[in-house]
Amino acid sequence: MTYLHNIGAYFIMIKDMFRKPTKWSVMRILIFKDIDDLIIGSLGIVAFISFFVGGVVTIQTALNITSPLIPKYLVGFATRQSIILEFAPTFISIVMAGKVGSFITSSIGTMRVTEQIDALEVMGINAINYLVFPKFIALMLYPFVISIAMFLGIMGGMAACIYGGFSTLDDYIIGIQMDFIPFHITYAFIKTFVFAFVLATIPSFHGYFMKGGALEVGKASTTSFVWTSVTIILLNYILTQLLLS
Repeated sequence: MTYLHNIGAYFIMIKDMFRKPTKWSVMRILIFKDIDDLIIGSLGIVAFISFFVGGVVTIQTALNITSPLIPKYLVGFATRQSIILEFAPTFISIVMAGKVGSFITSSIGTMRVTEQIDALEVMGINAINYLVFPKFIALMLYPFVISIAMFLGIMGGMAACIYGGFSTLDDYIIGIQMDFIPFHITYAFIKTFVFAFVLATIPSFHGYFMKGGALEVGKASTTSFVWTSVTIILLNYILTQLLLS
């Protein structure tokens, strides 16, 4: 019963997010601040993880191709498919659920604990629009982060392939270009937009409706990460079934 109540409250929060909007001059400042915190602030860890995981994918693929009858360019092909279809949109989103999701939950939860949200509501401001909507708009730039993850993942794979001696540069590039299906990029970005919505709303929900003191802020952040990750994995399965099967 509690879960059904929480789901209902979640959808009510999404509806209220678009109701009674905050003045644009104020909202613009909030949006740019959230872009800096959520998008720009995440580029470093996304770039680091993408480059080295791309290298690991390439090394593991190359080491599992033991038959001399299998062409070396399949290393580049497998790396491209793994990174574009799953690693960049899904794995990075789970990492972002930890970084961005925890930040959103703790920042809003701290405002709830210190009664800043109550003060906003007393002033007649729609606190959900004021706090959640800028994060939702900022995370609409999330595909930009994922495109960087795709590029650096493939570059990391290329570096590992060449310096590890698993394949030549020409073979790797042939593999990247082989049987390329443009819809796979579309599929990845559709998933990315859906995950961005989840990253903006579920952590905000757990922060906004938390109860208790400073200790509960940490618990809410952990719960937020778990539910965001579970939702991303389930939606990943559903979207893959709908778009690729």
